[in-house]
Amino acid sequence: MRADAKKNYSHLLAVARDVVTEHGANASMRDIARRAEVGLATLLRHFPTREALFDALLRTNADALTQQATELETSSSPDEALVSWFREAVRFTQTYSGVCDLMASAHADPDSALHASSTALHSAGARLLLRAQAEGTARADMDGEDLFALMSALSWLAGQPSFAPRADRLFHIVASAILTKRSPTIV
Repeated sequence: MRADAKKNYSHLLAVARDVVTEHGANASMRDIARRAEVGLATLLRHFPTREALFDALLRTNADALTQQATELETSSSPDEALVSWFREAVRFTQTYSGVCDLMASAHADPDSALHASSTALHSAGARLLLRAQAEGTARADMDGEDLFALMSALSWLAGQPSFAPRADRLFHIVASAILTKRSPTIV
């Protein structure tokens, strides 16, 4: 990418981050272009779809979370690794209002720009869950789909004003339900 194109891309992404932080996943592409002082066509050249924009906004965090899962597989006990990653995954899906819905939809849509990130996160969590199950510290009757669904549910709940004050408590209840051996230091 040329230097000026890279500068424009970075500027658009920074403005998009601000607008999406304010308005969530329903932020207007026109509003992003207007605030970036470019035409909508310029924004769409860089990000042809809303999902492509969100993929760019979330890619760094999604990649870091996938890498964290790989590191946790070798550095922590299976139950600690699972709960630690699960906590970070729930935080990740709360990055912007509405992101949880986008990620959940993208997981089932191979044509989505967010599909690769969603699938990578799903696989990372599933690996950690399988490791904890093999060790006998996580429920054997759940799979990666269940873990992904619970992550999405917790994220959604935390985004609801009436449940937000209970988000931490709800996380602990769900994490305790995933583990078969409850250690007070883990959850």
